[in-house]
Amino acid sequence: MGNDDTEVRAAIAAERRELADLFDGLSADQWDTPSLCAGWRVREVVAHMSLGFRYSLPGVLAELVKARGGLHRMTDRRARADAAAFTTAELAALLRDNAHHPWTPPVGGYVNALGHDVVHGLDVTVALGLDRRVPLDRVRVLLDHVTPKTLKFFGADVTGVALHADDLDWSYGTGTPLHGSAQDLLLLTYGRKASLT
Repeated sequence: MGNDDTEVRAAIAAERRELADLFDGLSADQWDTPSLCAGWRVREVVAHMSLGFRYSLPGVLAELVKARGGLHRMTDRRARADAAAFTTAELAALLRDNAHHPWTPPVGGYVNALGHDVVHGLDVTVALGLDRRVPLDRVRVLLDHVTPKTLKFFGADVTGVALHADDLDWSYGTGTPLHGSAQDLLLLTYGRKASLT
């Protein structure tokens, strides 16, 4: 898959539909399981994933004002409130029904939107021990956009480490070799803990 908007948007739509189907099959206990996002259960992560579809820019700005300008405070507040307000079936449907929604994060375009969906999906599936493998063409697009700036944004410190994907021709950085699956390395570059060797 290339990085043009049409292909990335198709990947976003596919990721959202696949995740919605997966979420539909979760048990009540799984919805209440802690995710890889500190302080959020699976239900808060899934609620957060649809935030951009449900709020206009003025709505987001109003929420930011309520959170005294803190983006993380705002997203945490909304995730908790929305997780309580929607049923699990509604949360999954919000992703499916908005598979082609043109939302992108405040910084970055469609690649960042794909990253948002893929990584939050992994926040759920990895925490639940589910063996979902994100298609490698999607992971490749995201890994190809790893830069010192994105690493800093996500709080990922890979100083002195050379990342090497075992299932994709991709590497990043210099130093002590660190090997793992492409999606585990992706999690690492997005500031999550991953199983690496």
